[in-house]
Amino acid sequence: MKIKILTTVSIVALFLTSSGFAQKKLAQTGMKFLQVSLDAKMAGMGDATTALDNLGANGLFSNPASIARQTNFVDATSGQISWIADIKYYTGGVTFAPENGNYGVLGFSFLYVNYGDFIGTLRNNQGYVETGIFNPNAYAFGLTYGKALNDKFSIGGSIKYALQNLTSGIVNITETELTKTNYKPNSLVFDFGVLYHTGIQSLDFAASIKNFSKDIQLEREQEKFQLPLTFRVGFAYNLSDMLKLDKNEYSIQLAFDSVVPRDNVEEVDLGAEFKFMNSFALRGGYLSGKDEYSVTAGIGFNKTIEGFNIGLDYAYIPWTTFSDVHKFSIHFGI
Repeated sequence: MKIKILTTVSIVALFLTSSGFAQKKLAQTGMKFLQVSLDAKMAGMGDATTALDNLGANGLFSNPASIARQTNFVDATSGQISWIADIKYYTGGVTFAPENGNYGVLGFSFLYVNYGDFIGTLRNNQGYVETGIFNPNAYAFGLTYGKALNDKFSIGGSIKYALQNLTSGIVNITETELTKTNYKPNSLVFDFGVLYHTGIQSLDFAASIKNFSKDIQLEREQEKFQLPLTFRVGFAYNLSDMLKLDKNEYSIQLAFDSVVPRDNVEEVDLGAEFKFMNSFALRGGYLSGKDEYSVTAGIGFNKTIEGFNIGLDYAYIPWTTFSDVHKFSIHFGI
């Protein structure tokens, strides 16, 4: 009875929270690096992974409830993203499931973003002068906990500390000197998620809220900005059940996400993964609300040898204006 009440309250709370911000589109949010999909498998499936279960450490970057049914004692992942404008993302995470996850699954994650080198300039009466090289960057560290409350329902949550180092900015100019200050907006950031096995073959339902945080202020009151809060509702179904295929030979995973971001229009993400020989995977995805890209593709390999699991994933995202994006991930489990 208590579990049923908690299940209902969790789902209702997620929907009420989403309705509270879905109607308020501010068009601008800060610390956008928190909104980028970080795992190559997820990216290859068009980010439609909210309802995928038992993702292990990869779930740290998706729905925190998806780590709750981890079967490995330790699961780890690491990845690198070649983003637009030569921006580099470096990610990593590890999850632990002691006592076969009877006490829940605990995870740690990190993200580091290198924006590259920039030449600072300042306008004066003669034109522009250089103020030196600056190197903005960003990072986030997270702690995640997921728990399977019964054979159908899982919950999860994350707390992250995120900081964006914008380095020196000129705030006061005199005839003899420049006064600089360091802008380092930072905040605690929270993610929440639920995942539900419907009992209808492999059909799963899930919902998540990502990047819930207070407003951040730089200098003046009017300079406050919000983080890219995003609400997702997703479904996942393995078509092999309908086709009566042996999933150890052929698996056809389908996924659907409805996405409500704070700073943009609602969108739909679709994803599919065809896996054969329980090792090789081909992936594809479609995202409806993006201006610069809409389709994704990916490949993957996963193999368990004497209790040691290793996986490699790659995702390719073609952009219309900027250079194409490449994402790589490597995965370990024991």
